[in-house]
Amino acid sequence: MRATITLAGMALLSSPAIAETLDIEIGIPRLDVAEYHRPYVAAWIARPDNSVAANLAVWYQQERRGEDEGETWLKDLRQWWRRTGRQLDLPIDGVSGATRAPGTHTISLDTETSGLKDLEPGDYVLNIETVREVGGREMVQIPFSWPAATDTPLSVSGETELGDITLNITQDE
Repeated sequence: MRATITLAGMALLSSPAIAETLDIEIGIPRLDVAEYHRPYVAAWIARPDNSVAANLAVWYQQERRGEDEGETWLKDLRQWWRRTGRQLDLPIDGVSGATRAPGTHTISLDTETSGLKDLEPGDYVLNIETVREVGGREMVQIPFSWPAATDTPLSVSGETELGDITLNITQDE
């Protein structure tokens, strides 16, 4: 009996592990306005009860020349701030970053090296929230299942402050 369990356990350990990669493309549109400021952006994964499962990115004004006002305005990312932001000690290594210029920006995460390794199987929602000084705010959501049964490209488009948002979940063997 023990030999059977040991052989079965070894067979499981020697089989190739399936890792998943999550790529998020965030489109920041070029706006034709008199005073343009780069937007603050937060990306996180939420459970069905809206609790935060993983923070993926927070882009805001980084410290420069002794000024550290960027964190002061993070509360304007209202949903992210209420759900998790006010409880975090910023900056977060691998999550915090500088604001981005208009264009398409990619966040790539895998189950081996990111906060996704602790993500339990189930249904989730990818949230992308943005706010811009002298501008507007917008939030988009993409529901998805983890782990994905097949490679999963999902997308949604923002209306004003966000462009096209694409979520790609791929399986690597």
